[in-house]
Parts: sequence; C-alpha cells; structure tokens
Amino acid sequence: MGELSKLPNIGKNVEEQLNLVGIYKVEELTEIGSKEAWLKIREIDKSACINRLYALEGAIEGIRWHYLSQGKKLELKEFYDFVKK
Repeated sequence: MGELSKLPNIGKNVEEQLNLVGIYKVEELTEIGSKEAWLKIREIDKSACINRLYALEGAIEGIRWHYLSQGKKLELKEFYDFVKK
C-alpha cells in the first residue's frame, strides 16, 4: 500500500481507485479536492456513494469523516444530490 492509505478513511480499495484515476500522492488528492476525486472515482465505480465523498474530504482534512463539520457535510450532500440528478 502507498502513502494515500496512511490517511484517515483511505483503505486499500479506495487507494487503488485513486491510483486508477491518476491520484497517487497526498498532495495530488489535496490539490484536486474531494469532489473532483470522487467524480473521477465515480467514472470507474458507479456505486461510489456519499460516504466515499465524505471519506475523501475527511482524508484531505486529516480526520475521520464522521467528524466533518455539519456545514461541510451539508455542502457535500448538496453536491452529491446535484450530481445524482
């Protein structure tokens, strides 16, 4: 496993998906952001759900996704709902 799996919320499978979409380093994930990374993953895995989006954001923030602020969760939920339309 690489450096991404050292982040909170990122296990072997999510790291593999990130690698498949061209994200290999923490800096790359941080630069692209959770929304864009999630969209790229969703292109290869239609089952990517909102929890994966939360997980990516939590990884970027360095926290378990359960501890994301309510405001951040609401922002991500609105994005997710918009994309799902």
